Amino acid sequence: MQNSHLSALRAEMEKRGIDAYIIPTSDFHESEYVGAHFKARQFICGFTGSAGTAVVTAKKAGLWTDGRYFIQAEAELDGSGFDLYKMGEEGVPKIREFLEQELPEHAVLGFDGRVMNSSVAEEYEELAGKKNGSLYVKEDLVDLIWEDRPAMPATQTWILPIEYSGESTASKIGRIRKKMEEAGADWHLVASLYDNAWILNLRADDINNVPVFLSFLLIGREETTLFIQEQALNDTVRAYLEENQIHVRPYEEIYEAAAELPAGSAVMLDKHLVNYRIVSSIPETVNILNQDNPSELMKAIKNETELKNTRIAHLKDGVAITKFMYWLKTNVGKIDLDEYSVGQYLDSLRAQQDHFLDLSFEDICAYGPNAAMMHYEASETQSAVLKPEGMLLVDSGGHYLEGTTDITRTFILGPISDQMRLHYTTVLRCNMALANVKFLYGCGGLSMDVVCRGPLWALGIDYKCGTGHGVGHILNVHEGPNGFRWRIVPERKDSGIFEEGMITTDEPGVYLENEYGIRIENELVCMKDEKNEYGQFMRFENITYCPIDLDGIDPDELSRREKQQLNEYHHMVYEKLAPYMTEDEREWLKEYTREI
Repeated sequence: MQNSHLSALRAEMEKRGIDAYIIPTSDFHESEYVGAHFKARQFICGFTGSAGTAVVTAKKAGLWTDGRYFIQAEAELDGSGFDLYKMGEEGVPKIREFLEQELPEHAVLGFDGRVMNSSVAEEYEELAGKKNGSLYVKEDLVDLIWEDRPAMPATQTWILPIEYSGESTASKIGRIRKKMEEAGADWHLVASLYDNAWILNLRADDINNVPVFLSFLLIGREETTLFIQEQALNDTVRAYLEENQIHVRPYEEIYEAAAELPAGSAVMLDKHLVNYRIVSSIPETVNILNQDNPSELMKAIKNETELKNTRIAHLKDGVAITKFMYWLKTNVGKIDLDEYSVGQYLDSLRAQQDHFLDLSFEDICAYGPNAAMMHYEASETQSAVLKPEGMLLVDSGGHYLEGTTDITRTFILGPISDQMRLHYTTVLRCNMALANVKFLYGCGGLSMDVVCRGPLWALGIDYKCGTGHGVGHILNVHEGPNGFRWRIVPERKDSGIFEEGMITTDEPGVYLENEYGIRIENELVCMKDEKNEYGQFMRFENITYCPIDLDGIDPDELSRREKQQLNEYHHMVYEKLAPYMTEDEREWLKEYTREI
C-alpha cells in the first residue's frame, strides 16, 4: 500500500535538497500530549501513540518509540512504509546513530524549528556540522501537504481560585524572581504550558484532557509578559492579569521578543523545553543560562491546600470507580458489555461527582490480550466483548476542581489460570512493597524502583516502562521531576529527589503479548517520618481509595506482613467509601475489602 503522505513529504524534501526530515511528537512547547493541530507525526505515519519520532530519508522511513507502544506501533505501521525502531532494545540504533550512518557528506537535515527543543536541535546541528552540512528549520513541511489540518486550539482561559490553588500568582512570581536573582538572570523565559498555567493560576482546554493554554511567559526583574492568543482571554481574565501586573502580547510575537532582549542581559531558560527557533532568535550578546525552570520543582511540591483538596478529589474518584467495580462484577455475563461501553459507563459515574471538570486522560479499558498493550484505546467500532472469564484492565482518571487522579485496577471477570493468579498476586506485592517503603531523605526513584520490581524480577519478568510518575494539580497527569525508574532516561527528567508533598504513582505490571496484561496503580504522597541520628526518614501516604480485586489473589503467595498491609489498606478503603454507597453496594464493598 502506497503511503501518499510519505510520498508527498519526500517530494517537498527533494525540492529543497533535504536529505533527512525529522518529525517529533511535539507542539511548540515540548508538551507530552498535543492537540490535533500538532499531530504531524501521526499524520505522516499513522501511529497514534503519544510518544515517538518519525525520520524520513529518500529511501528509508522509521518510527522510534518506547516499550509502552511496541505492540501497538507494529500493528499501526503495517503498510505505512515506516519501519519500527524499538527504543532501548539491543541492536536498535538511536536516531542520531541512524542519521550518522544514512546522511551523506554535505547533507541537509530538516525539521520545523518550532517543534524541536533547543537541546536536541543543537545535537542535530552538531551532527550536520560533522557532515559539513546544514540544517533546514524555517518551514513545517508537513503543513504544506496536510490539506485539512485542524486549526490551532484557542480555548477560553479561566481562573483557578486561591481556595483551590493555595498560593497567589504574585507569590509564585515573587518566588521565581528570587531564584532568578540567585542565578544572576534578568529574564526568565517559560515555554512549558504546565508551568505557565501553574504560575498564573489559569486553566483552559487547548489539549484534550490537559487543562492548559498555548502560551509563553517572559518574567523580568520588574515586569512579566504573557504571549497568548487574543481569543483565549475574556474580560474577567484580562482584568485578573492586569491586577497582577502581567502584560499581554500576541502568541506569535515571542520570537520577536526573544530577538529584542537587551544586549548584556542574562536570560534563564530550559533548553529541553524552549524550542530551537526561539533560542536561535536570542541575540549572541545575551547570556543564556540553561537550567531547569524553578516552577518545575515548586509545582511538584504540593502545598497544604493542594494536598487537602487532592485527597477530596481521590475520595470522589474512589466512589466513582468502586461503584463501577460493583456494577461490572455484578453484570458481566448477564448483559452485553464491551470495552468501549464499560469505559463510557465509568465516564458517566465520574461526571456525576461534584466539581468534575474532565478526564485526566482517555480511558484504557483493555480486555484479555488487549491489556498487554500498555496504552491501548478501544473505540466504538473496535472493542472486545467482555466474557465472564479472564481479566479487564482499566486505567483512568479525572480532573476535579480539587485535583487530578490516576488509578488502574485489573478486574477479575471469571475463571483465570494459575499463572494469571500468580502474576496478579505478584503485581500486588510489588505495588505494596513500594507503597510501604521507608527511606532516608535524598533518595530519588532510582533508589527505590528495585523495591517495587523485586518480586517480578525474582520470576524473571519485567515491564518496559517506569514504575511511576509525578501527577500535576489540575494539570498534566505525568509530571516531573519525581518518578520511579530503575535506570536514568534523560529525556524523562524524572530522577529528582523525593520532597515532602510530591505525589507519585505506584503502578507495576505484567504484560504478555497476545495473552494478557495486569496493572495495579495507586497514588502516593511523600511525607516526613521520624528524624534521628541517621537523618530524616520519609514515607508515603496512599491516597487512592478503591478495592484491589481479591478474586485474583493467591493468599499463599503473600507473607504475613503483606496480608497485614493489604488488610490495612482495605480497612481504610471501606471506612472512606462506605458512607457514599447504597445498601447493596455497601454489603458488596464489605465483602471485597474483607480481611484475608
